[in-house]
Amino acid sequence: MLGSLALLVLARQALNARPLPSPATSTAALERSRRWEMDPERRREASLLLTARAAATPARQRELLQGQGWGRDPLAAVALKLDAMAAGKLGQPLVETARWRELLRRFPADPASADALYALGHNDPALRGQLWRRFPAHPAALAAAAEAGPGAAQRRAGALHLARWGARWPGAEALLRQSCQLKTPPLSASERRVLARGLGELGDGDAAAACLARAASDAATELVIGRALLKGTAAQGQAGEARLLALAGRWPAAPEALEASRLLSQGDTPEAVAQLARLPLALQQSAPVAARRAAAADGWGWEQVLRRWPTDPASWELQWELAREALLERRWTTAAALLMALEPQQLPSPLAARQLFWLGYAQQELGENEAARRSWSQLLARNPWGYYGWRTRVRLGLEAPLALRNDGTSSGLAATPWQPLSSGNSNLNRLWRLDQPLEAWERWRTARRNQPPQRPAELIVEGRLRQGVGDDWTSLGQLELASLRWVGASCRASLPLEQALHPLRFGAIFGAAATAEGLNPALLLGVAKQESRFTPGVRSPAGAVGLLQLLPSTAAELAGAPVSDEQLRQPEVNAPLGARYLNQRLRQWSGNPFLTAASYNAGQGSVGAWLEAPADPSLSLSREPELWVEAIPFPETRLYVKKVLGNVWSYEALRQTPGC
Repeated sequence: MLGSLALLVLARQALNARPLPSPATSTAALERSRRWEMDPERRREASLLLTARAAATPARQRELLQGQGWGRDPLAAVALKLDAMAAGKLGQPLVETARWRELLRRFPADPASADALYALGHNDPALRGQLWRRFPAHPAALAAAAEAGPGAAQRRAGALHLARWGARWPGAEALLRQSCQLKTPPLSASERRVLARGLGELGDGDAAAACLARAASDAATELVIGRALLKGTAAQGQAGEARLLALAGRWPAAPEALEASRLLSQGDTPEAVAQLARLPLALQQSAPVAARRAAAADGWGWEQVLRRWPTDPASWELQWELAREALLERRWTTAAALLMALEPQQLPSPLAARQLFWLGYAQQELGENEAARRSWSQLLARNPWGYYGWRTRVRLGLEAPLALRNDGTSSGLAATPWQPLSSGNSNLNRLWRLDQPLEAWERWRTARRNQPPQRPAELIVEGRLRQGVGDDWTSLGQLELASLRWVGASCRASLPLEQALHPLRFGAIFGAAATAEGLNPALLLGVAKQESRFTPGVRSPAGAVGLLQLLPSTAAELAGAPVSDEQLRQPEVNAPLGARYLNQRLRQWSGNPFLTAASYNAGQGSVGAWLEAPADPSLSLSREPELWVEAIPFPETRLYVKKVLGNVWSYEALRQTPGC
């Protein structure tokens, strides 16, 4: 008996030690597991993975989910929800309702029940009320709030819910505006603050200020409105500055006051610097204000700022601003001293790469070749990707110039292998592994209750979850912010983040467009990532539209016929035209990557003018391309060139040698 028991235990351990099924598991293996697996949990996991496959029709999903709602595991709630949705698509209302009711009865606190309350509450205000109370930040609750009505009081309740829990939900902006304008019943001061913050989050500072009117405000509301106004016209910017100064004076000890002083310190006019003296004394002695004053005073006192606040982003920006100026003036000793004032371990990886590259550059110019090699080797050991990873390898003689044309060496458009979520939450990780990103996202959002992520780990998890549900615009912004906040990350630790920052989107479309124009497909990916974050519907303030942000007039010239905005929102139209335009710029600049990227952003006329009448005639694009980029007079174009070419290099490097 003991021997049999030991064999059973060993057999169970062997079963549990097998690799867990994931999106990387083949369909055939999942089918075998679903039919013949001894462990019922494995059978359910295989069934859920199969429901996520593209070939799974609603009828097939119902077949796969049959009998999988057993037990108290949260996966049972997911199985019941997916079965209800599949039944609805098949026109089986009785089955659909039965599944929703079973889900609500057995799992009343599970986020999947939010969808049950939504589905069952179309004509039941009591269920909608339960939905808002139990799961206020769940997408189902936000959808219900956007649909609230038909009465004015109901619409206002929906608007207030959206302002508190999801101001960016589709349709929320119009509802918030309408609710601010309603006269009866009158809005309370607290309701005005809620609606004003929601409009401020949407970037409409004027509407937010008008909604607040003369109601009593608070620090959080003033910060949101002030930040939104700063991004508007000159007059709006002045109004925003006035609100932020008033905020700092009225609530000097509040966290919002420090953020207000940081925003005010980013002003680039003499008046903006002068008005910092109007801040309370404690805020005048903060890192953002001290760093801004040092920059305005030609760097006087920079050592004290960096020594006192080495981990503050204001110190990082001050170090780079002064170092860049010294580099362009060829004051190599001063540049090296500035770049050595902070340890690379005190900086996020992208900023450490920038610091180490230019430190090595200055050291080489000073004749310290061995020190330069050590700095550059340190950079590659920590962050071998991006613009500075590429330029470092070029400086060390390890790589040929970046190939923007398809010369036969491109690795193509191979997708990044599936990666675990590694969120620290076992339920989220399992849902991600079972290819249920929407379920994972809804649980994450419900648990966080609309609190925006701040720490790098939170930003990475939310960014990847948003990627999973198709929101590349927000996702890539959050992942970029995470990379700029993650101090001291090693190469191995940051590799998953770097892969997430360079996803493959519209691979077949970009591949065909690149082939037609003889381009490296990584070039199209690199430009599209920077231009639109792979969001086809994006339109810039200047009127550029789509993945590669083409003006309709430019697109018409390329196509030889008028092209509408709606057509430019279609990737299959936008990508070939963007590839054609890039090909023209490549031919114009004889394949030079720096000039090609710069002209795509600033226009060929601007780049031609910089070449004909350079600000610094001593700079040579062929010998000193990195300094030439730093001398570009448009800050946006300087950043754009580095981002695009860094994207191209990263796409190539991550697919050729993806390890550290």
